[in-house]
Amino acid sequence: MKISASIVLFNTNEEMLDRVINSFNPNSENKILFLLDNSPVRSKYSFNNSYNIEYIFNGQNLGYGTAHNVALKMAIQQNYDYHIVLNPDLYFKSEIVDELNTFMENNTDTVYVLPNVVYPDGELQCLCKKLPTPFNMFLRRFLPKIGLLKKVDDDFSLKKSGYDKIINPPCLSGCFMFLRLSAIRDMNLFFDDRFFMYYEDFDLIRRCHRIGKTAFYPHVTITHNHARQAYTSVRMLLIFGMSTIKYFNKYGWFFDRERKMMNQKIDIEIAELVRN
Repeated sequence: MKISASIVLFNTNEEMLDRVINSFNPNSENKILFLLDNSPVRSKYSFNNSYNIEYIFNGQNLGYGTAHNVALKMAIQQNYDYHIVLNPDLYFKSEIVDELNTFMENNTDTVYVLPNVVYPDGELQCLCKKLPTPFNMFLRRFLPKIGLLKKVDDDFSLKKSGYDKIINPPCLSGCFMFLRLSAIRDMNLFFDDRFFMYYEDFDLIRRCHRIGKTAFYPHVTITHNHARQAYTSVRMLLIFGMSTIKYFNKYGWFFDRERKMMNQKIDIEIAELVRN
């Protein structure tokens, strides 16, 4: 199987970039890594000549999803089978790519898979979710997660699953997106260009979930040094707010039949797994 991957750069730290490139390890004819540079100035990064890397300088900040779309279309044109959307702040053992590839080969109804994700100190990141309501997003950003509010957030983050079983949530993180390219091509499942940053992953995975499984696979682990910039930068908070409005304008703020159906389905799945 041929596997491509892409990383969007914006003044990205070179040490961090080295780490994620070495993790993916694009050193065979069956792998290629696309680096989409949204930085204002072309990178002077010295690429390892033993790696199959294609550097693309966009000359402007296209946005996260729009830049990854460039790589997705190139991967499809070059007949790759799978594509991984990578955040630059990840690192992992390169062998996990082979295991996820095997999982996808054995589960042809799966469109997307996310591995187990932890912080650098080993703490679990709970990145499986139900489709969000406006209250879920307001709670996560502004309210203390104590008492009843903590129970609501735990339910939203599917913590009853234990994060130790393969499950099929309708919403997952986009920090590591292992995608089946035939589905992306046939169903036109590219990132929605209207989302400059934030919610582009929720939106794409929701559309993938309509046509197949979007799986959480807990048997391999990656490390994500998540900065949570929307909590520390006023500019990022404003972008987050604008994307929130676009997302709920697209799908519905309070009346969203598909959200209700998909969330009920994952509740039933997890209840059955817990019983068994």
